[in-house]
Amino acid sequence: MTADEIARRSAEAMWARDDASKWLGASLDAVGPGTASLSFTVEKHHTNGHDICHGGYIFTLADSAFAFACNSYNRIAVAQHNVITYIAPGRLGDRLRADCREVTRFGRSGIYDVHVTD
Repeated sequence: MTADEIARRSAEAMWARDDASKWLGASLDAVGPGTASLSFTVEKHHTNGHDICHGGYIFTLADSAFAFACNSYNRIAVAQHNVITYIAPGRLGDRLRADCREVTRFGRSGIYDVHVTD
């Protein structure tokens, strides 16, 4: 199998059991070796008391993109540490997209960068 086929099959296996991303309303838009893109549309139940997208949902989208990217080699991987910086809010009706790319992998660890945009 090619690296792209391994990434696609790994994603298919994960997506079949990923109830959290499905519950969010996310779609898996793209996956490749060390990369993944997921998106969802901000609906009323995603908004907080300021009528903007709750940061936890944005974080969930980013974390899910990371999960598909770091598991794209058919090796089980989970996050050890992460941090997020919110630059601008998501608003009702926005289609938010998380694009994850691998920066480096070494041993059992790796560094990934996720950008969420509308």
